[in-house]
Amino acid sequence: MKLNGSEIIVECLKEQGVDTVFGYPGGAILNVYDALYKHSDEILHILTSHEQGAAHAADGYARATGKVGVCLATSGPGATNLVTGIATAYMDSIPVVAITANVTVSLLGKDSFQEIDITGVTMPITKHNFIVKDVTKLADVIRRAFTIAMEGRPGPVLVDVTKDVTADICDYFKVIPEAILRQTDTIKADDIDIAVKLINESKRPFIFVGGGAIISEASDELREFAKKIDSPVTDSLMGKGAFDGSDPLYTGMLGMHGTKASNFGVSECDLLITIGARFSDRVTGNVKKFASKAKILQIDVDAAEIDKNIKTYASVIGDAKEILKILNAKTTQTDRAEWTSHISEYKDKFPLTYNQKELTGPYIIEKIYEVTNGDAIITTDVGQHQMWAAQFYKFKKPRTFLTSGGLGTMGYGLGACIGAKVGCKDKLVINIAGDGCFRMNMNELITATRYNIPIIQVVFNNHVLGMVRQWQDLFYNKRYSSTVLDDQVDFVKLAEAMGAKAYRVTKKEELEPVIREAIRLNIPVLIDCIIDREEKVFPMVAPGAAISEAFNKEDLDKKNKEI
Repeated sequence: MKLNGSEIIVECLKEQGVDTVFGYPGGAILNVYDALYKHSDEILHILTSHEQGAAHAADGYARATGKVGVCLATSGPGATNLVTGIATAYMDSIPVVAITANVTVSLLGKDSFQEIDITGVTMPITKHNFIVKDVTKLADVIRRAFTIAMEGRPGPVLVDVTKDVTADICDYFKVIPEAILRQTDTIKADDIDIAVKLINESKRPFIFVGGGAIISEASDELREFAKKIDSPVTDSLMGKGAFDGSDPLYTGMLGMHGTKASNFGVSECDLLITIGARFSDRVTGNVKKFASKAKILQIDVDAAEIDKNIKTYASVIGDAKEILKILNAKTTQTDRAEWTSHISEYKDKFPLTYNQKELTGPYIIEKIYEVTNGDAIITTDVGQHQMWAAQFYKFKKPRTFLTSGGLGTMGYGLGACIGAKVGCKDKLVINIAGDGCFRMNMNELITATRYNIPIIQVVFNNHVLGMVRQWQDLFYNKRYSSTVLDDQVDFVKLAEAMGAKAYRVTKKEELEPVIREAIRLNIPVLIDCIIDREEKVFPMVAPGAAISEAFNKEDLDKKNKEI
């Protein structure tokens, strides 16, 4: 049948099973919005308050559901407003398709009104991008975009469509998408044999899990693997939930704000089995001292990650789920009680602690975990609250912790929370934000109230940029340059003005009843939690130090007394 370009875009979205898109209209993309209007009973469009919110919502939808998230924006500033969200998805390997419209072909390159070379802008932060200037190529490009976004190591893809293409007419034929197969052709028998030998011979193995284990849906195989080789398990920020955070073999997060049990254990192990992690600087600390007693076995779908940051002893390239299936079949059931007991002693000796007398970030996270029984989807912004959420909420399942790991995007959480809730309507979804982060994209609370999306927004309000101030306190001799937020902003009144129910909590005993009431109401709710600005995230590894040099508050107090 003959359709115009905008109708072809909508039909291609339907082919891919897209049920929701997030976006903001404008002149160049009006034809697409007109086509969406005619299909509003098939594809839900969520109008966000800002295009960045749309990108983060698509990202959160993708992380929570495992499907491709879709966002739309018009040309010029509409397209550039997507950039931070696209970069966030790129750094964390999240499948998002961003569709933008541009000026007509005849106006390209002439500094036309609201013209921008968005494919040039986003080339370094997309897995691939396209500009479509011929309507006959449009359908194939949209289909390729979805395939590229999902296959192998996922990532965002941008499709820019000129306005005349959205109006031009050509033949459209429906195509059923082919299943995207897991990457197995790169799994070599010799690599598997070496891996099996290393695992069976190891006396002190440690498993380090990243976001790739979640992407490949390898949680069941990972659990079997850890039990079979009797190895402790640590994770990165992106890997949370891949392995049950309440399991006795779990030791907590690794790296700058990881537990001492994980940091010390990895520093002592003889084999570090890394699954779907890229050895970020926040994980490794001083790379020359990282896991210095261990042989590194890296399992990853992306060959470019091997030896990029840390030199490996051996590697297996391919889908983590498929590789773990093979390793589970070939490795020997082993009892390493002496090693796991040693790590358990570290867990007992160096537990995560915090001030129990006052309302604090860790207390809020623990109370949320208790009330939700660990079954909520938690989204976060970036900073102290993010680290406390990673430390004190025991994530039991994958796709329940959504956060900006690689880019560290302040303002990410609320949009992602909305996207996650739209994608997982039966799940309780809570966003944790600091007051600094919340200010950046709090306008998306309007999006939640417009559509009555029942999310809970918790603000850790310490009237400072907490993590930056923590660094200033520890490493800049308490010179608090531009990190104090002492002003008259009232988040409760702001939330109420945007149509949400809002509460302020100042004492520990006030918190639980408010959380339960927020859950019961099942509407957009904000909880403004007033906490002390002096609270810090511990343990911590100083910049440039080895992870074995992690210190906590007691270590710091002892050091200061000695000085």
